[in-house]
Amino acid sequence: MIRNPIPWPDGARCAVAITFDMDADSILHLAHHEQANNKVATMSMLRYDPEVAVPRLVDMFAEFGIKQTFFLPAWCIERYPATVELILEGGHEIGHHGYLHEHPNELPPEEELYWFDRSIDAIMKATGQAPRGFRAPSYRFSAKTLDFLVQRGLSYDASLMGDDIPYLLDNGQGRVVELPSHYAMDDWAHFMVARDLGYMMPIKAPSHGMDVFREEFDAAWRYGGLWISVWHPMLMGRLARAAALADLIAHMQGKGRVWFAKLEEIAAHVKKVVADGSWNPRVDRLPYYPGPIPELPRKPI
Repeated sequence: MIRNPIPWPDGARCAVAITFDMDADSILHLAHHEQANNKVATMSMLRYDPEVAVPRLVDMFAEFGIKQTFFLPAWCIERYPATVELILEGGHEIGHHGYLHEHPNELPPEEELYWFDRSIDAIMKATGQAPRGFRAPSYRFSAKTLDFLVQRGLSYDASLMGDDIPYLLDNGQGRVVELPSHYAMDDWAHFMVARDLGYMMPIKAPSHGMDVFREEFDAAWRYGGLWISVWHPMLMGRLARAAALADLIAHMQGKGRVWFAKLEEIAAHVKKVVADGSWNPRVDRLPYYPGPIPELPRKPI
């Protein structure tokens, strides 16, 4: 099923990264800048992220003996330093996730770079080191994003959806490792309900959503794939879903030969097996197109 499987460390069948995007109330301020402070119910739901969910998840990871990756908009890093410290004390990685969850592919390149660099500065101040990886807010990776990743020396991206295993992104000036996921692995599509944010997904039992994630894991384990969740503490950290997550981790560990790793560790492993010649990954040259394709006229159809 996977034509060019990557050799995982110590004979593991698959790699698992249970990643979380802790957006908190950044997304409300972005969507409703002038009215955010008056949307109190939605604000309370989003602040569940740092106040309740992240401490619960950090405790859970400690119980299972695993360390994972959290992506935080830099504004959230500045706003919730105690939560950041809790993540770091647990040995987890903090990745670059924009400044206020802005959409890079809707910004002029100079504005995208401004927020990109401002976020790096905030991460360095909070963690003592530059971020190793990036996930574009809402997957909104632009035609210039790879250039900035290469220029600023980041090791990996986790925004794209082009494979079931890692691959490389090349812009002609350098390369980064792509650690892909896809929409089925995002809890937003399964559980998000927020009128103020325009999301009204059908309410479902945690077990229903977990059926999707479990079957995705079983396939990754069977065929040697990469399993990366794109989850949000305010959703998956809720009590019943957190209990279902614990059951899923127990299922994964019970299968055996599963490598639980932070994304920075997976990216480092990819670079190692490429460098020693034991694996030859696919390479995507970006951007895919320099602009609109010429076959269509530049006018409404």
